[in-house]
Amino acid sequence: MTITQTDVLERVVTQRHKRRQGWRSIALIFMLILLVGFTLTLLLGQSFTPPLDVLRVLLGEPVPGASFTVGHLRLPRAVLSILVGVSFGLGGVAFQIMLRNPLASPDIIGVSSGASAAAVFAIVVLQWDGTVVTVFSVLAGLGVALLVYALSFKNGAAGSRLILIGIGVAAMIESFIGYVLLRAPAWDLQEAMRWLTGSVNAAQLSQAWPVLVSLLVFGGLLLSRRRDLDALRMGDDTAAALGVKVGVTRVMVIVSAVGMIAVATAVTGPIAFVAFLSGPIAARIVGSKGSLLIPSALVGACLVLMGDYVGQFLLPSRYPVGVITGALGAPYLIYLIIRVNRAGGSL
Repeated sequence: MTITQTDVLERVVTQRHKRRQGWRSIALIFMLILLVGFTLTLLLGQSFTPPLDVLRVLLGEPVPGASFTVGHLRLPRAVLSILVGVSFGLGGVAFQIMLRNPLASPDIIGVSSGASAAAVFAIVVLQWDGTVVTVFSVLAGLGVALLVYALSFKNGAAGSRLILIGIGVAAMIESFIGYVLLRAPAWDLQEAMRWLTGSVNAAQLSQAWPVLVSLLVFGGLLLSRRRDLDALRMGDDTAAALGVKVGVTRVMVIVSAVGMIAVATAVTGPIAFVAFLSGPIAARIVGSKGSLLIPSALVGACLVLMGDYVGQFLLPSRYPVGVITGALGAPYLIYLIIRVNRAGGSL
């Protein structure tokens, strides 16, 4: 039986169509899970709010009791959880794809630590508050990312070199944070600790706007480079042979990912390991069916939304969401390091 070029082309088109359909189905499932989680967080808390009352609050009608419980407590918390989860998930997987290493997460290589350190320093030492702290935190996150990239650059920024330098820079930043906290007055410690654990406590809808804007700008830029980023998964040489401008793509990915991570960190603090976990979880589910960007963003949103709900209502004591995600991410980090070591790979 002779296989013609037309037959081969038809098979390739069919396989691509199947992968695209599979990717869409998985993305739809993630969206449904997120929608169910969002609905449950509005309905259930310390008390149950009837669905009709929740709907009336969402439509702007005043409902005694529900307007405060849903409109001022649950809704801002859920919206902010989803937005920062998308930011962490999307920014984290962009780094991991670009450097082809699951350890290449912004919270592993010091970006989140840099933003947190700047916020703690501004609060404790400079006595700043409000928007100034947020802007200072974002700029510090970008600065740390550029520093790590510059220190690791030698005929290109090798993934293993960038990760190791990032871990070293993160360790120095953590030491600086500890020193600042030791000198902090007691009344500043509570505000400073929010920037270290990651929390959506006392969330307000006004806090969601800068995260939404950063997603539209940086997330849109990142998604516009989706094909180039997917090509980098096959290696720099292969991507260059396919016409990808590797250097330009790397800079755009770094700026976009760090911008989203820094803004999200500036609002909620560094919610531990969400950027680290979202990509691998999405990769296990999606496989080779398509791009990991949107699935990872949805996984990140689910992790933060459900992690916050678990920390608030399903445990004997209340914990910020960063504690819950940290408890999930730390064992996986240990497992990943052991697996890489046994395989004889380099970090």
